[in-house]
Amino acid sequence: MFKPSSLLRRALLADALASGASGALLSFDAAPLGAWFGLPASLLQTAGIVSLAYAVLVAWLGTRDALWRPAVWAVVAGNVAWALGSVELLFTTSPSTLGLAYVIAQALLVAVLAELQFMGLRRSARMTMQPA
Repeated sequence: MFKPSSLLRRALLADALASGASGALLSFDAAPLGAWFGLPASLLQTAGIVSLAYAVLVAWLGTRDALWRPAVWAVVAGNVAWALGSVELLFTTSPSTLGLAYVIAQALLVAVLAELQFMGLRRSARMTMQPA
């Protein structure tokens, strides 16, 4: 267990906020967004539901006094995978110009959050567990 740095805590909470907002939008407005973005509504709705669940988990992590290093690494790896998957999506679908802009923007944001979380993880001090 380790004590998270303020950078890590803020990066996790920013990730939770962005994921929650995006997840809510995609979950509840998938059909019109799918038409505007030129992407399947079912894909957007699934991504939205996954993002909402992810946001809850990351918000919970961001509020803990002590974190388990593998859990944070999983968040960083998940963000990298999401960003790379977003780029892959551009090659496997035919999004509209608006969809292209959305996918690129969210992929860049997720990549920046992954980098900030990685930097925050490196700044975090190790913390030993106190016996109960």
